[in-house]
Amino acid sequence: MLRGLYDWTLSLAAKKSAEWWLAFIAFVESSVFLVPADVLYLPMALARPDRAYRYALVATLASVLGGIAGWYIGHYAYDTVARPILEFYGKYDDFETLRVSAGTGFIVLMLITSGLAHLPPIKVVTILSGVIGTPLLLFIALAIVARGARFLFLAWLLRRYGEPIREFIEKRLGMIAGAAAAALISLYIVVKYAF
Repeated sequence: MLRGLYDWTLSLAAKKSAEWWLAFIAFVESSVFLVPADVLYLPMALARPDRAYRYALVATLASVLGGIAGWYIGHYAYDTVARPILEFYGKYDDFETLRVSAGTGFIVLMLITSGLAHLPPIKVVTILSGVIGTPLLLFIALAIVARGARFLFLAWLLRRYGEPIREFIEKRLGMIAGAAAAALISLYIVVKYAF
């Protein structure tokens, strides 16, 4: 099922309406969808490097708007909407563990790590932000920075290095970013419990 969903999302990059699909995928990824917008963004930016930054801005704007939708789902519709979504993905227990220990500082860290390596998936961060009551304006500012940094950095890499960087991004960047995310989480834990 996941492979079919991935292939379908990738096939959208060849369509004339790809930019609209990118906005749609980035929006729903931030609140309920499983496949990251990168799956569509990367082939689009490689096909049209002259539009890489434009696509990055579209993805950022749509992702932040989707994040706001996720925040509202978490804040106002946790039991009726968010919980069934989390149960569908088998993430409800993990989410509850996060919810009990999360605060605004933890949300900041999770937005950064989600922006770097999709750890945790952005939809988890947006819903959790609403559930714990992260101030909406703060959440929006953080989401703009975290999601914008991700897409703009990818645009820069793709414009500068082109096709060779695609393999690196798809195969190795997640691992490197995951290690960086683990280091940030470890640092957060040390700072939180040492002081």
